Amino acid sequence: MSTILTIPQLEMAMSEGGLAEWLAADGAQVAEGDPIYVLETGKAAQDIAAPVAGRLIHRAAAGAVYPVGAEIGAIE
Repeated sequence: MSTILTIPQLEMAMSEGGLAEWLAADGAQVAEGDPIYVLETGKAAQDIAAPVAGRLIHRAAAGAVYPVGAEIGAIE
């Protein structure tokens, strides 16, 4: 079963976030808690951790801005 990765809402007024970079390669095995991407908001950049262990699948390009809730990847 896949765990879908989406752009989280880290601030009350946040409507979008930038996927600055992937910290783990597409297809890489990640452990729960490993930092997997950098999210940029209007105030700061933050490493986002894997919610579960498994194989990371990229579904969005780094360097782009996405709305909160947009699917950017999955962990299988």
